[in-house]
Amino acid sequence: MLFENVIAGERRSADDASRNINPSDTNDVIGEFARASNADVDDAIAAAKEAFPAWSRTTPLQRHDFLKKAADEVMARREELGHILSREEGKTLAEGIGEATRAGQVLDFFAGEALRAGGEAVPSVRSGVDVGITREPLGVVGIITPWNFPIAIPAWKIAPALAWGNTVVFKPSDLVPHSAWMLVDILNRAGLPAGVLNLVMGRGSVVGQALIKHPDVAAISFTGSVETGRTIAAACVASSPMKKVQLEMGGKNPLVVLNDASLSVAVDCALNGAFFSTGQRCTASSRLIVQDGIHDAFVAALIERMQALTVDNALLPGTQIGPVVDEKQLATDERYIAIGREEGATLAWGGERLNRARPGFYLQPALFTNVDNRMRIAREEIFGPVGSVIRVKDYDEALAVANDTVFGLSAGICTTSLKHATDFKRNAEAGMVMVNLATAGVDFHVPFGGRKGSSYGPREQGAYAREFYTVIKTAYTAA
Repeated sequence: MLFENVIAGERRSADDASRNINPSDTNDVIGEFARASNADVDDAIAAAKEAFPAWSRTTPLQRHDFLKKAADEVMARREELGHILSREEGKTLAEGIGEATRAGQVLDFFAGEALRAGGEAVPSVRSGVDVGITREPLGVVGIITPWNFPIAIPAWKIAPALAWGNTVVFKPSDLVPHSAWMLVDILNRAGLPAGVLNLVMGRGSVVGQALIKHPDVAAISFTGSVETGRTIAAACVASSPMKKVQLEMGGKNPLVVLNDASLSVAVDCALNGAFFSTGQRCTASSRLIVQDGIHDAFVAALIERMQALTVDNALLPGTQIGPVVDEKQLATDERYIAIGREEGATLAWGGERLNRARPGFYLQPALFTNVDNRMRIAREEIFGPVGSVIRVKDYDEALAVANDTVFGLSAGICTTSLKHATDFKRNAEAGMVMVNLATAGVDFHVPFGGRKGSSYGPREQGAYAREFYTVIKTAYTAA
């Protein structure tokens, strides 16, 4: 079956298409998805530009109703959408349904935000003058999303863009386009006027580049690699007119485990944060920074839990970890496992390819010990089920190691000490801090984002999302 692009409210085929393969069963072809051309992108931007004046002047209640209707359908179909997601991306069915549910919750939240746009009336320093401060939509927003959260991330970018009156040209990952296609279909069938939301699928080198360079695109919201993010930022600043840009680019997140931590809590946090979703989360706990006194017991307990994990087809009941998303990512994971060994770290458990009833990209979660924070496996984002244990002598060293990274997305600590928990929340150089919780797992109604090389531009999610999707206008009126 061919899934087409959606431009100006109409489905459009293409000369090229990608095959969407189930990573749990490579014999299962989910469908073929049209790859847009430069001309298709130009047409989508033109449609969004044409739709913008009328859409930006709709009432907040109208925008609320569109988003609320779409949210209700996503929630009603979350099991179907979760199955689609798990089939194409490889996360377990429970995780897939959970992500589809999150997409519905995000749409519902931003339906409410459309009614809370707000503004300010403030007294002027001059007599006889009134001052009003309002927020206005930007125009055409280009949205580029990754493969690891193929419905939740599109939802939390598209929903605020629409809620505050922008029009959208959306490019999902070429690797997992089915969930994105379904989301766009649901939103458009909720009654969005033609051109308000356009879907252009395909390669980043074609579709992404065309979006970034086009003068009629006012802003780009991107989630993906640091390298691509830097390229996008430079292009947006160099464009004429300059584009607003929002980048989420990954992490090398620390989980600190102190001697006074509950061992069971610490192991649960590490297991979830490092290995669930096959480690394919930008918030994954890839660096486990463990104090001397609890180190050996922690490693032993974590390995015991890892050995009991069921790695199998994402759609099977009882599967706890699904496959890696594709052969390329699996090769990357294996390359880093080899690098870790070459650097002198000890592969304490796992890291082997697995065979299952159906051909797929299966990998045992891997745990390294005797890791030095200067090693590549402790510096570079692997984006797979590979955890590194770094031994430290005390809290001060743990904090220093946690902050010794070019990234700053999420950081966690397991401790029963109020003193150390409070200090860590204040001094961890990350956009999000977790205490006795996994570093992965966030709420949708509060800001999401990091520091340093992890993020650039205004935060995503929650009411703070308006900072990116609107521009402030200050109006003066003689009384």
